[in-house]
Amino acid sequence: MSNTINYKHLHYFWMVANEGSIAKASEKLHITPQTISGQLALLEEQISAELFVRAGRGLKLTDTGRLVLRYADDIFDLGRELSDVLRGSPTIGPSEFIVGAASALPKTVVCKIIEPALNLDQDIKLTSREGAMETMLADLALHKVDLVLSDTPVTSAFSIKAYNHLLGESGLTFFAAPHLARAYKGNFPRALDGAPLLVPTPQNAVRHLFDRWLEEEDIKPIIIGEFDDSALMKAFGQAGLGLFFMSSVIEEEVCKNFNVKIIGRLDKLKQKFYAISAERKVKHPAVAAICNSARTKLFE
Repeated sequence: MSNTINYKHLHYFWMVANEGSIAKASEKLHITPQTISGQLALLEEQISAELFVRAGRGLKLTDTGRLVLRYADDIFDLGRELSDVLRGSPTIGPSEFIVGAASALPKTVVCKIIEPALNLDQDIKLTSREGAMETMLADLALHKVDLVLSDTPVTSAFSIKAYNHLLGESGLTFFAAPHLARAYKGNFPRALDGAPLLVPTPQNAVRHLFDRWLEEEDIKPIIIGEFDDSALMKAFGQAGLGLFFMSSVIEEEVCKNFNVKIIGRLDKLKQKFYAISAERKVKHPAVAAICNSARTKLFE
């Protein structure tokens, strides 16, 4: 057995162990399954022991594999901690702060959540990324982002070690172009029955809440369109193609920027917002500023 472990090989092993298969790990790492298989074989040769055994279509850790995984978890946890310390230490020029936002989140909400980080005494260089939740969490695991914003908490289903920090919650406000607002503003929310509606796609957490509420209230709107992009949904709403809803914390901005009117509010339905980090305890000053401001001001 060699005295020196190749940490690139160890990282590939760690990703496969967390993802459950070489195929899934290759997607997250953006390298071929053949490359990962070759690197794992070299690591097993290096430690003179098997790390995985085949279990159906996936892989199962051996006793040695579980032992190596425990050490790998500690090693990469320390790596994340070192990254945080270095990010928070004095540097020449602004400190980089990288935020990943789930694409389902309204851009205005993301802006309001992140803004306090740019008002710190220290200089912060913000980099904002957007994408699918799975992609953003993979970037978090690989230390490519400092924080992920989402309206869905991370669960064991994602196979990624991360921690949820609830920022707050907000009810929903319904909007329409002026001519539609005049037709549907009265008798809210029963007026939604039979109304033309623009809604988020089912991959959005708030859509599931809304669908359950419609069923409970026996309200049947006419779904005109479903949207991944909230900005596009607001543009269609501005054009008068249907009613739509957004988080109530941004209702002023929505009315002003899209020239629409409020037709009603649903405080019963709460959209929750989370900051997701790789550490249980928030250490990065920008992350702390975001969490504190959201809880005491934005979602108070």
